[in-house]
Amino acid sequence: MNLNQVTVPSSDLSISVPFYEKLGLKLIVSALPHYARFECPVGGSTFSIHQVTQLPTGDRVCVYFECDDLDTRVDTLKDLGIIFDLPPTDQPWLWREARLKDPDGNPIILYYAGENRLNPPWRLQENT
Repeated sequence: MNLNQVTVPSSDLSISVPFYEKLGLKLIVSALPHYARFECPVGGSTFSIHQVTQLPTGDRVCVYFECDDLDTRVDTLKDLGIIFDLPPTDQPWLWREARLKDPDGNPIILYYAGENRLNPPWRLQENT
């Protein structure tokens, strides 16, 4: 099984589409005002937004985008007007993360984990 796509809600795609393009995603489907799909610049996964009349309340799904050049990318995005809730910060789970929200309040985490993403020191050992 391979994760193909994640979709998040948006109240106004005319605001959300340019935001995600600034993050570096490539718009590949534009069915505005109801739906848009982006291709991630690395790998084969896609990300989409769909219009809702009411945004969800309470806890939301966090979307993580891995960036090999996290600190540089965050600086570039700040220059483009993107506001971060947390600058690039080393986390105890051995990832470096920067946190922000999209225009609809969906949490987005840009991070770099390298080898620790799939192989942290506490990874469960496979039975042989």
